[in-house]
Amino acid sequence: MEHEAIFRFTGTHAETIYRALQPELSEEVHPRSRAECTLEGTGALVLKVFSRDIPALRASLNMWLRLVNVADEMQALARRETEEVL
Repeated sequence: MEHEAIFRFTGTHAETIYRALQPELSEEVHPRSRAECTLEGTGALVLKVFSRDIPALRASLNMWLRLVNVADEMQALARRETEEVL
C-alpha cells in the first residue's frame, strides 16, 4: 500500500520555487519515498509525495516542506533587498 500527500502552493513566484526544487527532484533522496513537483499555469506549484510507509512519508514531508519554505523565504528576502535598492 502506498501513501501520498499532495500540496498546492499558489503565489507569484511559484515557478521560481519550482526551479529551485528541480535539483533535489533529480536525485533519489530516500529509498522508501519519492516526490513529484509540477506547475499548474504560472501561479501554482503542486508537490506530491509518495511513500511505502507513514514514517517515511512524514520524514519526506518534513524535508520537502522545509525546502519549499526556504525557497519562499529567499524570494521574500530577495524582493526586500531589491525594493531597498530602488
